[in-house]
Amino acid sequence: MKYRIMGRSGLKVSALSMGTFSFGGRGPFAAIASQGVTEAARLIDCCTDYGVNLIDTANMYSTGLSEEIVGEVLADRNPDILISSKARMRIGDGPNDEGASRWHLIRECERSLKRLRRDHIDIYHIHEWDGQTPVEETMEALDSLTRQGKIRYAGCSNYTGWQIMKSLMASDRGHFQRFVTQQIHYTLEAREAEYELLPLSVDQGIGVTVWSPLAAGLLSGKHTRQQPVAPDSRQDRGWSEPPIRDQERLWRIVDVLNDIAAAYDIEAAQIALAWTLTRPAVASLVVGGTSTAQFEANFRALDLTLSPEDLTRLNAVSRPPQIYPLWHQSQFASPRFGPADKSVDLETGNP
Repeated sequence: MKYRIMGRSGLKVSALSMGTFSFGGRGPFAAIASQGVTEAARLIDCCTDYGVNLIDTANMYSTGLSEEIVGEVLADRNPDILISSKARMRIGDGPNDEGASRWHLIRECERSLKRLRRDHIDIYHIHEWDGQTPVEETMEALDSLTRQGKIRYAGCSNYTGWQIMKSLMASDRGHFQRFVTQQIHYTLEAREAEYELLPLSVDQGIGVTVWSPLAAGLLSGKHTRQQPVAPDSRQDRGWSEPPIRDQERLWRIVDVLNDIAAAYDIEAAQIALAWTLTRPAVASLVVGGTSTAQFEANFRALDLTLSPEDLTRLNAVSRPPQIYPLWHQSQFASPRFGPADKSVDLETGNP
């Protein structure tokens, strides 16, 4: 296993971390899987045997059941395994059963601690932006949880660039703990994060963890032009995330992935993961699976070094176009670009 520093902190996390989205199978999560304690223990043991030191969950995964399973499995295992969890999504019918208010975050953190059977959560994310709670209240609540020892680090997930910067400004002004990480959706197919989120991460020292780095399996090589929906996949069971707005572009990317994978005699999934690990500010990819074989296959991406030619092909087939004001800046501001500006390479086009 390879380990990377999480942003501007001193925390080292495994380059591949384990997602527990499939633990529990309660409600809509049954479309992914319904892994109980026995199966979850086998998968967690597989991952930790390979050196994974970060397990990712959330209070809303199967309405807390995922956290309960993680807590039960890890109860008699290495206490140094890091746990990441999240709060913000609706988890009940009450008026305060969602959001990033101080009341909701503190209550949900304490509930998560009980389910996880731990006295602290290593990385605690705000799972989604809350435009109705003052950002100062959210950041002060996270700071309080940190000072109380209930969380070690704070992060966010699914924020826009301005929402992160507003949060960081509130932290700096109030002398609160800052976000050290953001968890985002970022793949060869979905590279929108390169417009603001990745340059922001480089500039502000925020470590990136990536959820669904294989686009819910669409970049695994199992889905092709000839078979757009692989049998027994989550798409086959009705899962609709992430949205694919250009199917033809997706298949062009998959064609290149499969072609490069054939040259290395491995699977397309490992090529996709290896590419994502080359991207700026990326600390860890959160991978899930329904079998130890899937995890073991993903771990092979860590030993893969893509050639410059491979990277050129992958970037060319997936590179997003420049949008305003980026195309304007590329014409007139590029001589004064800094490291964050230069961290990504967008398609110039003909504005």
